[in-house]
Amino acid sequence: MESIIKEGTPKTPSIRFDAELGIVEMKGRSIPENSTEFFKPLVDWLDEYASCPAKKTLVNIHLEYFNTSSSKCILDIFKKLEVIHKAKNDVVVYWYYEEDDEDMLEAGEDYESIIRIPFELIEVDD
Repeated sequence: MESIIKEGTPKTPSIRFDAELGIVEMKGRSIPENSTEFFKPLVDWLDEYASCPAKKTLVNIHLEYFNTSSSKCILDIFKKLEVIHKAKNDVVVYWYYEEDDEDMLEAGEDYESIIRIPFELIEVDD
């Protein structure tokens, strides 16, 4: 299965979806012109990954900012990961937020309350 590796831009996060290592990673800002179009290949990739996931899937989300349409797409990603977790696979989400960023902390807490996957909120220094 091919990995998806994308460099971040001012409007899109860097992406690393690596099936071999079991890593799902997004970093940066997510304010793409068309969120659905940007995230569709990632959601499709997770559908394929679900058929043969790594023993442990580490999900690293370190976003500085995301818009409302991205939040829906991120939830779609978490729902795909939840399916993998419910199939008795080890999935852990690490949600990183800056120490003074209440909005990102609250967003992580919101996702944690919706999704049934082990979730760790990790504060990082500015």
